Order: sequence, then C-alpha cells, then structure tokens
Amino acid sequence: MKSTIYSIGHGNKTIEEFLKELKSFDIDFLVDIRSKPFSKWSPQFNQTSLQLEVEREHIKYVFLGDKLGGLPDDRSCYDSEGKVVYGFMKNKIFFQEGLKRLIVANNKAIKVAIMCSESKPEECHRSKLIGEELLDNFNISVNHIIAENRIKSQEVVIGELTNGFGLVDLFGNKTDFTSRKSY
Repeated sequence: MKSTIYSIGHGNKTIEEFLKELKSFDIDFLVDIRSKPFSKWSPQFNQTSLQLEVEREHIKYVFLGDKLGGLPDDRSCYDSEGKVVYGFMKNKIFFQEGLKRLIVANNKAIKVAIMCSESKPEECHRSKLIGEELLDNFNISVNHIIAENRIKSQEVVIGELTNGFGLVDLFGNKTDFTSRKSY
C-alpha cells in the first residue's frame, strides 16, 4: 500500500526550515503528536504559534497528542523505572483511536505529517511505536522527513535503530521499545 503518512521532528529548526520541509512533500495536515504541545527551547513550535504559521501556509493543524503522544497520562504504560513501554501503549483504546485516524487519512490518500519534537526519527516514538504499528499491522510505511526533499522509510529507520538486526531475535522474540528517558 502506498503511504501518505509522513513524520517530522522540529528539533532546533527555524519555523521557515520546518515549513519548507513540509511543503517539499505537499503535506495537507500537520498532526501534532506531542503530549505537551509546547517547546521550552523553541517557542516558535508552541501550539498557538505553530498552528498560526502552518495554517498561513494552507496546511491544516490537528492535535492528537492525547491519543498518540509519547508520554501518556495512563501510568500503566510505564515500567517501574518510569520509562514508557510502547508494547503496553499500543493496545490502549486511546492509542488505537489515534492510529485509526492516520489509517483513514492514508486510505483517502491525504498527505499527513505526524510531528514531535525529536528531530531524529530513530530516537522518537514516531518510528518506535507509531511507525512500527502502522508497518506491522497495516502495511503502511511511514516516510520520515529528515530534510527538505529527503525522507527515510520506516524500514530504513528501524534498520538503523537495530544495527540491521531487525525487530525479531534468533528465538523469535520481538524487540519492545521504550522511551529513552524515565518520566
């Protein structure tokens, strides 16, 4: 299935760079999947400012951080060290509802970019959770925007993340990703 789902991280980009990257892939909707839609270090990516800027460029802004955010309110998604265990999160109703919205957009060939703060997709739940669920269960490979006119496929990102070993070990056990930090 052809994928119209993209991902992008704002990192420390300027708003102009960010918008150029989105426009280079003709993105129709920016789906903000940050649990907390603001940035202490890059205020141009605070929800209100960001929404104004993207809509000025005729890109619709949608907030789904409550469904697809990497730091859910549901504490049963965390391990004893405070890390988010994506294997716990993927079966939650709120997450499945958010994922369904992405699948519907893809089925309608709507170009959607899910956005988080982490600039490197291999360090973000965009690839470790959302991208993996879409690929494994719906055969949708997320296109991770890494620069203007440049993407990495979900398969490439996971290959980099696992040093080419993939997600299943010799014994058939699947890698269970977690957040990098404890919360």
